[in-house]
Amino acid sequence: MINRLLVRVGCLVAVAILSAVLALVQPLPAAAQGRGVSLIRDAEIEATIRAYAEPVFKAAGLDAAAIKVHLVNDNRINAFVTPGMNMFINTGLLIRADTPNQVIGVIAHETGHIAGGHLVRIQDEMRNATIENILAMIAGIGAGVATGNPGVGIGTMALGQNVALRNILKYSRTQEASADQAGMGFLDDTHQSSRGMLEFFEKLESQMLLNTESQDPYLQTHPLTRDRVDSVQQHVDHSPYSDAKDPPALIEMHQRMLAKLKGFLWPLDQVMVAYPKTDTSQPARYARAIALFRVSRLKESLILMDSLLKESPDDPFFLEQKGQILFQNGRLADALPLYQRAVELKPQEALLRQELGQVQLETEDQRYVKPAVANLEFAAGMQSNDPGVWRLLAIAYGRDNQIGLSQLAQAQEAMASGDKKEARLQARRAVKILPSGSPGWMQAQDIISAAGGPDGDDDE
Repeated sequence: MINRLLVRVGCLVAVAILSAVLALVQPLPAAAQGRGVSLIRDAEIEATIRAYAEPVFKAAGLDAAAIKVHLVNDNRINAFVTPGMNMFINTGLLIRADTPNQVIGVIAHETGHIAGGHLVRIQDEMRNATIENILAMIAGIGAGVATGNPGVGIGTMALGQNVALRNILKYSRTQEASADQAGMGFLDDTHQSSRGMLEFFEKLESQMLLNTESQDPYLQTHPLTRDRVDSVQQHVDHSPYSDAKDPPALIEMHQRMLAKLKGFLWPLDQVMVAYPKTDTSQPARYARAIALFRVSRLKESLILMDSLLKESPDDPFFLEQKGQILFQNGRLADALPLYQRAVELKPQEALLRQELGQVQLETEDQRYVKPAVANLEFAAGMQSNDPGVWRLLAIAYGRDNQIGLSQLAQAQEAMASGDKKEARLQARRAVKILPSGSPGWMQAQDIISAAGGPDGDDDE
């Protein structure tokens, strides 16, 4: 759900706004599709990717909770990793994946790069960088990115062209082969097939004869050779797990993820072709409900969501989606219980807690201020690099008359956005208000130290 997004960057292309539940209110402009990228946050899709990735991360001996997977709103096929345990996956890759196993194969390969220490070349360039700064660095635009009111769970940042990506993240053929071997080992260890990795390579092979500018970025940064394809084929021919099937639960999650992405990212007429009215499956109705919501056909959208909830009344993401549709149309009283129920069903989902917190604030009912604080504190603890959650928490603290903590949350927001000057300013304001030696006071001191820089006119 969103209200609006404010972005301060240089030389940027406008992008469509997405909410915590990936709520595109309008189709993504063609210019943005071709020239820029954005990050999106969505509780359901992130839960799906976690279900795919966590077994692979654990097989690699990595702390699954420490690896942050980011969804890039870009129609091209791409995925990459950066220092700081960050993995980025394009929506274009997800939409083109026919099975969960194909996405899992990509994740296994990228995990091979992390486990193999292939990120040394960019360690210095990206050390201590925020996600915004990492992407800005990759894009080569040198612009700071800061979000305003991102709405519920928003994580959208506009960026310029990503030409530098090919140079910064390009791996050698040796590293690629090493990541393939590691990834296939992780898949074997989790009793999963490497066939999806092979199928993904086959998708890329069709682009080999295209000129560089026409190829998807993944092919440009991950050089594909016949030896690599043959090696994966040989593994598939001999692995005892090559015929392992995706569990039905993962297949259902994948179909819903595709429906949601297409419903939000594709024009309505394209969605209706992919999911015609004659298709009464849950994914088809889900996609149509979202697409109709985007073009303000509220009644039709709600009829479809009600049909889904009649079949699955305790599905937290169906509840969330209907709640978003109502919230976006000003029906806060109707939306609130849906978000509350979604959080009851998935209390550990930080984005759901963040969404509920904002809806509680938007009611402007003082009874909901303390519950909003609790929900947003939980969300901030789980996703401290999201400027949006800190901004909401600053508002909640302010309404609860906790002014010192409100200033501290504003400092955290600035730090998450890469604005160290503003972070120092807000942290110093917090220090003047918070009790000396209190946890908040110490956090503010830590921010002042981390923000660094000499004292100047930004101080009060």
